[in-house]
Amino acid sequence: MKKKINIITILAACLSMTFSSCKMDLPNLNQPYGNEVPKTKDGIYALSVGLRTLYSTDVIAATYFYPAVTSRELKGVATFTNTLELEAGGTDLPTANGNILTYWSVNQKLMGMSETILANVSNIPTITGGTLSALIAHAKLYKAIALGNLATAFEQANIQTDLGGKAAFVPRQQVLETAIKLLNEAIQEIQTTPASSEFNSTIAGPNFNLTNVLYAFAARYSLMAGKYAEAYGLANKVDLTSKNQFQYTALAQNPLWHTTINLKYYVARENLGLPAGLFDADDKRIGFYTGLIKDVLSLKGFAQTQTGEVPVYLPDEMKLIKAEALLRNNGSLTQARDLINEVRTQTTGDLFNVNAGLPAYAGAVNKNDLLLEVYKQRCAELFMSGLRWEDSRRFDRPAPPQNTTERNRNFYPYPDQERIGNPNTPADPAI
Repeated sequence: MKKKINIITILAACLSMTFSSCKMDLPNLNQPYGNEVPKTKDGIYALSVGLRTLYSTDVIAATYFYPAVTSRELKGVATFTNTLELEAGGTDLPTANGNILTYWSVNQKLMGMSETILANVSNIPTITGGTLSALIAHAKLYKAIALGNLATAFEQANIQTDLGGKAAFVPRQQVLETAIKLLNEAIQEIQTTPASSEFNSTIAGPNFNLTNVLYAFAARYSLMAGKYAEAYGLANKVDLTSKNQFQYTALAQNPLWHTTINLKYYVARENLGLPAGLFDADDKRIGFYTGLIKDVLSLKGFAQTQTGEVPVYLPDEMKLIKAEALLRNNGSLTQARDLINEVRTQTTGDLFNVNAGLPAYAGAVNKNDLLLEVYKQRCAELFMSGLRWEDSRRFDRPAPPQNTTERNRNFYPYPDQERIGNPNTPADPAI
């Protein structure tokens, strides 16, 4: 009973912050989470469950929606100033914007909770073996995700929280490399001592294979960091038959549904927000992800119900990572084309029913044309997953201020509250 009560307490604390994009009362955004150090097994378990809950609600809400507006996947239609500023982008997006603050703060909280677990879990004698290794790997996963999210949106970020609120900043490349290092360490933990059944039932829950998730995120961030051989190798280790997804309840609601269907803050842009030449009108993923609801083009896909599942990652992302890695590393053009076609021509069998149903690629088989095709497929396959903004930069797509059709900012400015409290905050990017 004690364990159950403690877990519920942590979950309630996490959920209290859910969807609070207008709140500005968040002091010391880069300090570790919580004032009490977990000194018991129950406390560590509760905080670990809280990690998953915080990420699957608050963090996904911030890191999927705000970049989706910036990368023109969605249109902000709420009358709140925060939403209107995000939609305008460019120099009209001020440092006082509440959505930027939320993006920054929820990832700092995720990082701090992870660090608290890592600093204390090995000191509890009742946590041993595969439970200990999995808890360590699980915390490193979520710290890595927090770092990856920060590197997506900001030119620099901290890689460690600071009790005094004065964390040092490093360039985003170093942030990504730190995330990759954490994930590789986590993979080694699990390889040396596999996760226990206790961890899998109590912490991970159903449809969450920690090993596969670690490989998938390590592949993602390796690609972002320009480590193409590593990205290919890691993506190749992901079991594409393993379905990993987050579960939701009436209390911990699906954030995609809550923000678009329930609150109606955002609507989908036509053709997934892509300009002519970057989408195929016959692509079945357009109808999978978007559709009319009372004459409004809204999200469908994983946003349709309050308790519907959200994928941790999509299996076909791994195929596209391998294709891009091959191309950027001057690997086999035909192998890259074949991987692209596995995504393009799929009509059935996808674990999440994301099937393009397109004919095989018929364009030129050269590096530049195939890279463009990879980008097109990523835009459709990974719609509204927080990845297009980074993709837009990596593929050197049209950029502001000259062109805002595919993104209206290159990076976000740092939130005022961070700058006021932390003298190490760097200068804001021009746009």
